[in-house]
Amino acid sequence: MVAFTKLFTSGLLATTALAAPLQKRSSSKRGAAYNDVKTVSALSNSGSVSWAYNWAMSLSGDLPSGVDYVPMLWGTKDLGGWTSTIETLLSSGSKYILGFNEPDVSSQASMSPSDAASKYKNYITPYAGKAKLISPAVTSSTNNGMGLSWFKEFMNDCSSCQISGLAVHWYGSTADEFTSFVQQAIDTAHSYNLQEVWVTEFALNSDVNGESDATTTAKFINDVIPWLDQQEGVTRYSYFMCAENYLLTGNTLNEAGKAYASA
Repeated sequence: MVAFTKLFTSGLLATTALAAPLQKRSSSKRGAAYNDVKTVSALSNSGSVSWAYNWAMSLSGDLPSGVDYVPMLWGTKDLGGWTSTIETLLSSGSKYILGFNEPDVSSQASMSPSDAASKYKNYITPYAGKAKLISPAVTSSTNNGMGLSWFKEFMNDCSSCQISGLAVHWYGSTADEFTSFVQQAIDTAHSYNLQEVWVTEFALNSDVNGESDATTTAKFINDVIPWLDQQEGVTRYSYFMCAENYLLTGNTLNEAGKAYASA
């Protein structure tokens, strides 16, 4: 499951399970994945997020104070305007660069490991001295040539790319499945001497294409967010996503959003 194919689906179900007032839980790891920059304010106002990204190289507006923008080179369709844009962002204070979006999926960046390595070396590695470089974001698929197996092939071709961290996405059924996959990602990152893992998209499969069970959604969020905050190997994460019918209803956090902000 991937970001650009889900942008206009109805999303996370608001849950009535969290009746207590929202308690702020600040985390330097917690981020906002967005399309409309104005939607980030609701999470920012909760004091819970420190960074944001939008699967693009330009933030398309202004983020709230204290929220860092992280640019992404989504794929080959964006190569033309990349150099001038990233140099402007770096001079404005951006400290990280995200690699390609799900290159292991044909409907997304759709790149072979060797092609992705070549493009990464040419377009992202030159900025290693100015920012920390994060790998292409791979899915949690266990199919051959996808997910972490794609990443391993990529790293074999990109050992000189000066990558600092591994980015992954996850969609599945349970908190146990999620934590097991993230632990695999941490172990994989360490095997390449990478000290950071970024989980830049994650949610339950049942919450991707429509409303689901409120209790299940709230329990999942409340189970996995504290666990992520406790993992030294995970340095940043962002739930899918900061948008209407996902973490927001109107301009305010719904119950799923409140769970993400306060878990």
